[in-house]
Amino acid sequence: MDAAPLLALLLAAVSLSAAAAGDGAHPGYSDEGTCTVDAAGAGVGSGPELRRLEERRPGRIIDITHAYVPDLLAFAPGAVTGPLVHLKESMANGSEYNLSELRLECHMGTHVDAPGHMNQGHFAAGLDVDTLDLDVLNGPALLVDVPRDTNITAEAMEFLNIPRGVRRVLFRTLNTDRGWRTVAS
Repeated sequence: MDAAPLLALLLAAVSLSAAAAGDGAHPGYSDEGTCTVDAAGAGVGSGPELRRLEERRPGRIIDITHAYVPDLLAFAPGAVTGPLVHLKESMANGSEYNLSELRLECHMGTHVDAPGHMNQGHFAAGLDVDTLDLDVLNGPALLVDVPRDTNITAEAMEFLNIPRGVRRVLFRTLNTDRGWRTVAS
């Protein structure tokens, strides 16, 4: 079956702020259970509700980050799970400061891969995430809504006919619906 004609294109310029302003940016799950540090330092729970800003300065930046939650899907078996944020030192417990620890593997949740992630030559050359140009990662983007039973193939990419000058393409896939909470098959 030819998957390319099934791709539905949605042009999502950063100026389309209305989609992110009123409701959650991720239809696959709610923001409930996002990580906060509670007064006892247990990691998640009863602290003040802190919500991510989905949008800063209307029409300029839309945050597409998935919420970091304790049961966040990890790429590798045996990856760090459980409380992501742990309060190591607490003023409420007599410390002179509050000190939090954030524990997660770098291939969890919304992320961008380092050039050396899948290329040993790049890895050996020290091409880490901090070598990426942030100007390339921020700005208007073409959003491709991939049908949930379709793989992204070279043929599908050719079918897109990405307009000249587009520097960023985002793919909304089945993982958006899964909310990064179940292991991919």
